[in-house]
Amino acid sequence: MMRESVSPRPDWQRRCEDAGFAFHSVGGKYWDESACYRFSADEVDVLEAAAEELHGLCRQACERVVRDGRYAELAIPERFAPYVEQSWRRGDPSLFGRFDFAWDGSGPPKLLEYNADTPTALVEASVAQWFWLQDVKGSAAGPGAEADQFNSLHEKLIERWGGLREALDPGSVVYFGCIREHEEDYGNLTYLRDTAIQAGLATRSMFIEDLGWDASASEFVDLRGNAVQAMFKLYPWEWMVREAFGPKLLEDSCRWIEPPWKMLLSNKAMLVVLWELFPGHPNLLPCYRDAAPLAGGDYVRKPIFAREGENVVLRRKAGPVIAPGTYGAEGWVFQQYAPLARFGDNHAVIGAWIVGERAAGMGVREDDSPITRNTSRFVPHYFE
Repeated sequence: MMRESVSPRPDWQRRCEDAGFAFHSVGGKYWDESACYRFSADEVDVLEAAAEELHGLCRQACERVVRDGRYAELAIPERFAPYVEQSWRRGDPSLFGRFDFAWDGSGPPKLLEYNADTPTALVEASVAQWFWLQDVKGSAAGPGAEADQFNSLHEKLIERWGGLREALDPGSVVYFGCIREHEEDYGNLTYLRDTAIQAGLATRSMFIEDLGWDASASEFVDLRGNAVQAMFKLYPWEWMVREAFGPKLLEDSCRWIEPPWKMLLSNKAMLVVLWELFPGHPNLLPCYRDAAPLAGGDYVRKPIFAREGENVVLRRKAGPVIAPGTYGAEGWVFQQYAPLARFGDNHAVIGAWIVGERAAGMGVREDDSPITRNTSRFVPHYFE
């Protein structure tokens, strides 16, 4: 794993926009192709194996939580526990997820967290960096002509949507929803909707704020009164259950993607369960509900519900790093600190994608801070 300086394409903004990646400059500088990360084929194999191994461990952890009824530890409201269990027991299919790793190419990748419910950075990881590689490989200052990329996201998403279509009621229209006026979420949602259309699904777009309820029919509806029987929601489950419409979810009239059982994996308390079940696993970091077992060493305090690095606190001998935010009311976990790969002032985190049950690609985010945030830069990669 190496960081290389490269020349940006002269028309990189247009090329990104052609790929549906219109938010390439959100926050000032988000997409950064003045550099790239180079991996070996063996390193890609390590990441692929780690992602699929951890996906299997996470499913085992879900089974243990459901079997033992440990919903309170995950801050899942008691009234929703049967809803989650029913979803898990009937095997509601999942679309995707993203593991975030600390790794510099040596030793085993260490799991920082699993973005299993509403992972973003998808458009850039799938099509944007793929088109970048096709444009620059073989050029004087770019990767060699034989360079490849750990990236089968697009093909696997279309394939997975085809499988999900078989799990839906015949004739179902899949709605794609996110909050209004969030450019990044809308860009990811539009891309996912496109992959579903390519898989042959009928789709519609709407905003979460426009989701209604028809009491006479006991079903969710859109603004025109059409029944919403299936919906991909880029909106966290922990927010869904606390919305005014939250109690209506228990009517189970809609097939949600991601499914209700993803509540089990969409909070960081599951990191504690994973370490409890698989202590010493090479891809896991020690993680607890209090800091005492980590006393004397460097550790990270994380809210069990949080987004984009908010409220993360690094307690290190080298000095603390504290990210502001509004999360933490539901509790915290304490995880052994694993430093990110560092190249100069750039701290890099690796996001390894799962689609269905298989590893499907990766993306690299970097920041001047060791805490990855929503403003952290996305840098493309390739392997030899």
